[in-house]
Amino acid sequence: MRDAQVLWELWDVIDDRFKNPVPGSYVTGLAKHEKGIDGVLEKVGEESTEFILAIKNQVPERTVAEAADLIFHLMVALRAADVSLEAVLSELAVRRR
Repeated sequence: MRDAQVLWELWDVIDDRFKNPVPGSYVTGLAKHEKGIDGVLEKVGEESTEFILAIKNQVPERTVAEAADLIFHLMVALRAADVSLEAVLSELAVRRR
């Protein structure tokens, strides 16, 4: 599947959880973390490390899972910092050659 629509759908859910907190929601928990944005950034760091180790250890199925975790937590961190997914994708488009 090459459909990037899933990123937009995920972004919409993340954005909605920030605007309309849902008790028990994982995203809401990150958005309302007692450490503020530091809580989300800690998750980005944790997932980055797990992704690196999966690649280093040549475990393809873990690499895919950790990449998904990392992308998800990056998106939550972007939203927490009020940076839109559109801005990031636009920057990538500018860099494309």
